[in-house]
Amino acid sequence: MKPIDRPLDKAILKPDEAARKFDLKLYAPTAALADWIEHYWTLTWDLREHAPFSQKILSYPSINLTLENDNGAALADVYGVPSGTFTRTLTGYGECFSVKFKPGAFYPFWRESAARLTGRRIAVGELFGPAGEALAGLLADVPAAEARLAVMERFLLDLRPERDESAELAGRIVQAASTDRSLLHVEDMASRYGMSVRTLQRLFGQYIGVSPKWVLQRFRLHEAAERIRQEKILDWAALSLELGYYDQAHFTRDFKAVVGEPPESYVRELG
Repeated sequence: MKPIDRPLDKAILKPDEAARKFDLKLYAPTAALADWIEHYWTLTWDLREHAPFSQKILSYPSINLTLENDNGAALADVYGVPSGTFTRTLTGYGECFSVKFKPGAFYPFWRESAARLTGRRIAVGELFGPAGEALAGLLADVPAAEARLAVMERFLLDLRPERDESAELAGRIVQAASTDRSLLHVEDMASRYGMSVRTLQRLFGQYIGVSPKWVLQRFRLHEAAERIRQEKILDWAALSLELGYYDQAHFTRDFKAVVGEPPESYVRELG
């Protein structure tokens, strides 16, 4: 099982510092699950001789099923899309093994509104019964990465649902929002896909768990943080306009609300 060769996820703020604190690897799903699973990811850390480390993440509109061994404590939880920025503090030692579902793709497995999970962390056993509960001990019982992946894929294949056209549509719209910079407003998104704003909002609530406005803002901030990191941008007015903001003040407000500090401070901390 070879990791996907990809740079550290742009959702991870200050990735150069993060890479010194933990090891993140991504793995592709089997073809039979590729319609629903974006990738698997593993995270390992050992900070037993170091101070705790808090990592802030500009999360994607994706739901994750995560197994954890956190300083010996075994957990198996489903994480809904965070309503704000997600911060994880690492201490001691541990590891995670997670399934990142494509946007909209968790709903067919659960058949409940994704909005019920937003901002929440729920035990896998509560959603999927004894088979889900059994996953909690996987990291401790199965040390080999390939064997762990095989167990997880059997679990998911046993649950594999029928295709859901509405879930796939929601996923395509989110994908377009992540790559098409001309989609700047919710009205643009609704018009492109031939639906009213209200219908689009209902679709996202059911399948994504957050609003279309949240998705557009989050991808704009992903791009802003990445460009600031790579290009050390200081012309905030120009960047604001490029990202579709009405003015620099609105961009600065959103950036600070989500990242926790204004862009000027963020670029200084990057050095």
